[in-house]
Amino acid sequence: MPDSMSEQLQRDMVCEGLLECFHGLKKLDREIFETLVNADEPLTVDEIAEAVDRERSTAYRAVQRLLKSGFIQKEQVNYDQGGYYHVYRPTDPSKIADDMQRLLNDWYAKMGQLIQEFETKYDEQNATAQSVES
Repeated sequence: MPDSMSEQLQRDMVCEGLLECFHGLKKLDREIFETLVNADEPLTVDEIAEAVDRERSTAYRAVQRLLKSGFIQKEQVNYDQGGYYHVYRPTDPSKIADDMQRLLNDWYAKMGQLIQEFETKYDEQNATAQSVES
């Protein structure tokens, strides 16, 4: 069960926790992201799988989650004789931060709306209960 907001605020958080917090990414996803950040050049799924000591299919699923969340980018590399393969690199950290800031702003606006609905609903019920008692 997810921690409540008050429990999350009481915990010490580190910046890597944003991957899990904002996008529900897993420990393996974070490991792969860090592997790509530390790599000197873009990596294939096979190279990623070897670096994190996982099966190719497991690494591929994590790579897909990272792609979907925008943390990494896929590039096609063409062979001279025809055919191609894909390599992966991390997205620019400033773009990731901007995306997370937008997501946080959207979440904040939504929470503000829900809090207002809560107040309106229970103010009306409280007013009705008080008028019945009078």
